[in-house]
Amino acid sequence: MDAHTDLPDWRRTERQRLIAAREGVPAGQRAARNGVITALLDHGFPALRRLIVGFCWPYRGEFDARFLIHTLRSAGARAALPDVAARATPLVFREWWPGVAMTKRVFDLPVPDGTAVVQPQALLIPLVGFDERGFRLGYGGGYFDRTLAAQAIQPLRIGIGFELSRMPTIHPQPHDVAMDFIVTEAGIHSVGTGGLERIDTAECAHRAQALFEERFSAE
Repeated sequence: MDAHTDLPDWRRTERQRLIAAREGVPAGQRAARNGVITALLDHGFPALRRLIVGFCWPYRGEFDARFLIHTLRSAGARAALPDVAARATPLVFREWWPGVAMTKRVFDLPVPDGTAVVQPQALLIPLVGFDERGFRLGYGGGYFDRTLAAQAIQPLRIGIGFELSRMPTIHPQPHDVAMDFIVTEAGIHSVGTGGLERIDTAECAHRAQALFEERFSAE
């Protein structure tokens, strides 16, 4: 593949294929997978209960993070949804809580209407696709890559998707940012120099806490 000429078309085709496959999953099966992933996140990332957590409103068959967010907020976390301030700029995150006034933005997704802009310490990032090195295929707008590149202190980057979205490679480019962890219905994977490593929830809790302390201890 010629990365400069064929890659955008290849990614566009793969994106369409993976979204179609995800949307084709029966509702009951999707709900079951959603429940498994929610439990893995709840048990594997207890640190989220005291953090500002950015998440995305579910779109086109994605994992629905709202169940987890309700649990995290009841334990003391704050939650935020992304807002596109302008094209080709980093996302801003506005605090969200149940019942807050919302307005529709990009892709007709709801965004809190005028709530405070906050800086998430952890991001639950939806995956259209993901590869064996922990890189993410998104929707093509580059918003999360720009957002992460603009952060002086990196949030915990938790990519969330389904096993049907796994790919050998997305052919990552210099602007692509790998996840710290990837969670699917098959389990939790830590992303390291050797690629994806399957870990249990106890080991995940330990690694996530250590990573958070390493990044935010000087704050």
